[in-house]
Amino acid sequence: MNEKLDTLLEKMRVLEKDILRELQKKELEFFYEVRQGKIRFTEEAHARHKLLVKRFSTYIRESRFWIIVTGPVIWAGIIPIALLDLFMIVYQGICFPVYGIPKVKRSEYIRLDRRHLAYLNWAEKLNCEYCGYANGVLACATEIAARTEQYWCPIKHALRMKSMHSRYRHFFDYGDAEHYRQQIETVRRSFEDIAPESPPEITPPAST
Repeated sequence: MNEKLDTLLEKMRVLEKDILRELQKKELEFFYEVRQGKIRFTEEAHARHKLLVKRFSTYIRESRFWIIVTGPVIWAGIIPIALLDLFMIVYQGICFPVYGIPKVKRSEYIRLDRRHLAYLNWAEKLNCEYCGYANGVLACATEIAARTEQYWCPIKHALRMKSMHSRYRHFFDYGDAEHYRQQIETVRRSFEDIAPESPPEITPPAST
């Protein structure tokens, strides 16, 4: 394995956790909290949001013509995305137990929480939930594909990639034939690092 690449990928994971901490601090800044999967705004924040909601008629009137025309094209994507979602559920349900691969938790990728924002009208909420669902399905499918690749072909690419999935750091270097033949069965079963992580604790600012 390339130790330097593994170190860089580990730094990326640390940075991702730091980003998560910063995002969670927004709970304090925008007066809401997430507890046991439920989102609660303060009454003052909720009232302020209702004052900022845009009426649907205004929302349509202010939209450009071609945005309205292309809307159905965007929403047509719900069909292949829903079919992909269904297929991935069936696929990992059938195949992963055979391969000994831990299943991907769909609920960790698909988050439908923007409907709780009172400053969005019903059309904006619907669009936001669609985006959350579509991107969540694609992210979940990417993770399922990544775990499958770790089992069937855990070899890094020689050509430069735009991005790397979560399992890539476990793969063999391109051209490392000896280690591939010696350790392929070990790498195929190296999923010990997959475990539910608790969100980082946020320490409230000290009162003055």
